[in-house]
Amino acid sequence: MPHFQYSALNEKGESASGTITAANEAEATQLVRALNLHPIAIEEIGAATSKKAALKSKAKTKGNASQALRAKKSAVGGRVKLKHLMIFTRQLATLLDAGLPLLRSLTVLEKQEPSVVLRATIASLADNVQGGSTFSESLAQHPRVFNRLYINMVKAGELGGVLEIVLTRLAEYQEKAAKLRSKINTAMIYPVVVTFVAMAVMAILMVFVVPKFISMFEDMGSTLPTISVVVFGISGFLIDSPFFLYNIIYVFLAGFGIFLGIRAWGRTPSGREKLDMIFLRTPILGNLTRKAAVSRFTRTLGTLVSSGVPILQAINITKETAGNVIVSQAIEKIHEAVKEGETIVTPMQDSGVFPSMVVSMVDVGEETGQLPEMLLKVAEVYDDEVDNAVVALTSVLEPMMIVILAVVVGSIVFALFLPLMSLTQSISG
Repeated sequence: MPHFQYSALNEKGESASGTITAANEAEATQLVRALNLHPIAIEEIGAATSKKAALKSKAKTKGNASQALRAKKSAVGGRVKLKHLMIFTRQLATLLDAGLPLLRSLTVLEKQEPSVVLRATIASLADNVQGGSTFSESLAQHPRVFNRLYINMVKAGELGGVLEIVLTRLAEYQEKAAKLRSKINTAMIYPVVVTFVAMAVMAILMVFVVPKFISMFEDMGSTLPTISVVVFGISGFLIDSPFFLYNIIYVFLAGFGIFLGIRAWGRTPSGREKLDMIFLRTPILGNLTRKAAVSRFTRTLGTLVSSGVPILQAINITKETAGNVIVSQAIEKIHEAVKEGETIVTPMQDSGVFPSMVVSMVDVGEETGQLPEMLLKVAEVYDDEVDNAVVALTSVLEPMMIVILAVVVGSIVFALFLPLMSLTQSISG
């Protein structure tokens, strides 16, 4: 009977290899599995040259491994879409809950992962875990893929022996955070589209319609109203030959330059603080921003504390994921107060960022010793509040943008027909 050289993984994820005798490769695979091993590669070797073939197979495996390692290194370091990370977290939690070892679970997920960057990252995680590192230590080597929230929750799950439960909570957190972000982005689509349509209509009127009226009024030599002079001046600037194309480019460059300037200013500490303050104080958008920040804060802190992360470390991580400088400053004051032995409620109330209902529910949670559960309940409530705020924002923005579009187009039309009306009245008089 032929001999087969196999390489496999045991239940602990450790490598194992050897030689077995079987009638064919399928039987050899069954024999390897009967040894409580997970076969990775099985190759038939001759009886007389088994040792030589085994060495050759080992060298070939090393060559393939080095080639694969180079491919992994070239892909590791990129960014991963939130959707792919959510699916990976959910699947890893499911495999661990089913009883598979961590290394085996990572190996399975690596083979079926469609994202090149995440597949290389998972392979790197498996290599580190096989080398003796903990899962959280392996995650910390990929900060562009896994943030501090992810790493610390996994670390708490490892210490408590409930990694699969923590990963399930983390997957739920990611899904709800992505859902919240999607709702806010959806609310912003309508005003952007209407603004683009308004600019397109203005450009068409200014470039193709207004010039015909300009030439007509110049031939009549009549005195124009102020609004007509302004509109005709803007149109003349845009289409004045031979600088028509240059003027259009200048307008777009000026708008793009203003956008880049505001963006660059927003990246500075003072600029970011002022912009975030404006967002919070805006009548309609500020309400949505505040509720989204409260939902993110309570869900993040509740998830961390319920997973076993120490309260001070959890507050510090929550501060980094707040998404708003004003909210981050309020969370920093909470951190300092808790560090001094005080409760969370007092600095939350003094900050003016968190609504009184949130402060009251957190106070009850601290008194009853159910702070994590109460924080997650607040997050659920404010998820619904964000839904209602998005609906309210959309219902207000729709008529507002229509009115703005009507005022812009109506002003141009009024500037065109007002001189005609004056001329008609003078002729009839």
